Formats: sequence, C-alpha cells, structure tokens
Amino acid sequence: MVNRKNKYTFAENYSTLKISKIMSEKVNIFTGRATEYLAEKIAKEYGQELGKVSTAVFNDGEFQPSFDETIRGNTVFLVQSTFAPSENLLELLLLIDAAKRASAKKVVAVIPYFGFARQDRKDKPRVSIGAKLMTNLLVAAGVDRIVTMDLHSDQIQGFVDLPLDHLYASSIFIPYLHNLKLPNLVMASPDTGGAKRAAAYAKFLNTDLVICFKQRKKAGVIESMQVIGDVKGKDVVLVDDIIDSGGTITKAAGLMLEQGANSVRALCTHAVFSGNAAQKLEDSGLSEVIVSDTLPIKASGKITVLSTAGIFADVIDRIHNFESISEHFKFTTQL
Repeated sequence: MVNRKNKYTFAENYSTLKISKIMSEKVNIFTGRATEYLAEKIAKEYGQELGKVSTAVFNDGEFQPSFDETIRGNTVFLVQSTFAPSENLLELLLLIDAAKRASAKKVVAVIPYFGFARQDRKDKPRVSIGAKLMTNLLVAAGVDRIVTMDLHSDQIQGFVDLPLDHLYASSIFIPYLHNLKLPNLVMASPDTGGAKRAAAYAKFLNTDLVICFKQRKKAGVIESMQVIGDVKGKDVVLVDDIIDSGGTITKAAGLMLEQGANSVRALCTHAVFSGNAAQKLEDSGLSEVIVSDTLPIKASGKITVLSTAGIFADVIDRIHNFESISEHFKFTTQL
C-alpha cells in the first residue's frame, strides 16, 4: 500500500528542490560590439561583471562572435540595439545561435532600440513589413524572449508568439520633467502619429496638449506644418520616440517660439541623429534635447542623456526570478 502522506511529502520536497535549483541558476549578461557602452552599465546595476565575448573579423569583413566562458544551463541575456548598419542585427542573431548551440537554457534578447520598427505595415505597394521580418529572424535564431523599449508601433508586440516585454522610458523622463519645475508646462507632439504618446504624458502631468500637423513631399522633407493648440507663454516639451534627421522637431520648435512660447524642449527615447541632426538641434531654438542611452549618444551642449540601465537591470532580475515586471508599465502610453 502506498503511503500517501510520504508521497505528498516527497512531491513537495521535489517541488521545493526544483524551484530552489531554478532560482540558483546563473545569469550571464553579454553584449555585441554596438551596445557595449550600455551593457556595461546594465551589468554593473545588476551587480555582476559583463560576460566576455570575442569577435573574429575576417579579411572580407565577415565576423564570428564567440563566448569566452561557459554558459551551459544558464539564462543568457544578450544586449544589442539593432541600429544601422545592419550587421548589428546580424551580430545579435549570431550570438543567439551561438548561445543555443552552447547549451544555454534560455536566451533573452535585450534590444533597447528595435531597428526597422518604423516598417510596421505596408504603407505603399510592393514593400516589405520590415518589423515582422526582424521578429521572424529572431525566432528563427532561437530566442526565447525579447525585451525592448518604446517601440515605434505598439502592435509589433503581436508580431511574435513569444514573450515580448515592451518597456517605457517615460519612467525616467517623468521624474526629470518634475525636477525641471517648469511653471507653464505643456506637452506637445511633433506630428499626429505621436499624439497618443504625448497625450499620455499630458494626462499624467495634468497639462494641456498641443499637436503639430505636418505634410511631407517625401520621406525626410516637410512641405508644411501647423500648430494645433495654444502655446503662448507656455513652456513646451515636444515628445517623440525617435529623432532621426531632426527636421520635424526643429521646425516644430521654431513655429512654437514664433507663436509666443516661453521655451521649447524636445524629449525622445531613441536618439538616431542621422547626418547633421545633432548640429541642427544645437543650432535650433530648442532649450534642451532630453534623450535616453538606448543608442550611443553623449551629452553635449543642449543634449541631456538619461540612462536606462537601471530599468533593464531590474527587468533582468525580475525575469530570472519569475517576478512581475508590471511596475515598469507605470508610466506608459496606455495611461
């Protein structure tokens, strides 16, 4: 006869042992060459050394990354933003594949800036949906989970049938705006597409909302722009997820100053800053440009850089310990 009491005791002990083993599994944090500056800060915030990766580069430009320490049975977090050139994405894919082949238990891609996110739909005939292709490539490489920040389009979360944690940099921007103590704060969107994002900030900060309506001749070239809302005597903060060429933000700032704004600041998560964008921002009427470090940008002149390392380190810890990360959705575009 089976002793059910002993049976359940064994089951409970086995369950406790299994949970204890899971909790004691080692975490490795690695990075590709493009995002080493941020990964080092994330690892420091997490409380451990950044893992060592070597990258062999052949004469024709082909490269091969390899891990310089064992990762067998561990949870591996790979930090890499997939900004241009495209080899940054390829390096991340190679790292994922290498981790799987080295018997990592789980591979999590931490992608602070998710490249190709602006290609989230077919906006004209005979084009690809680049964002969907990127998620397909990550899945094909063997990733188990994706962590990213301020996607250009929220619906990209549905492009992959794996856990995708969409974090928001607003949790570092909101306290910064509070500390500025601007007397007549107004949140603004540089275009109608970002109105939802700016509205979330305006709602949380209990301010008015201003929207710019622009028309383009072609990508990167603005034909006309109008300001919808009152900015006279106001301290305006323009909110966007990406500043690329800087044309939209600087034009919007100029219009608002012409209409009597006291000051105009720009706030964005991803400082792409292509071409002469940085100089364009410095020469504009903007008082300050507040960005995060999801892309390699240094504070200088009008540019203030806030670090996301603490957010990513905390999320890595929570994922490893099977804890909720909903606290990081406190200030989101869903407010």
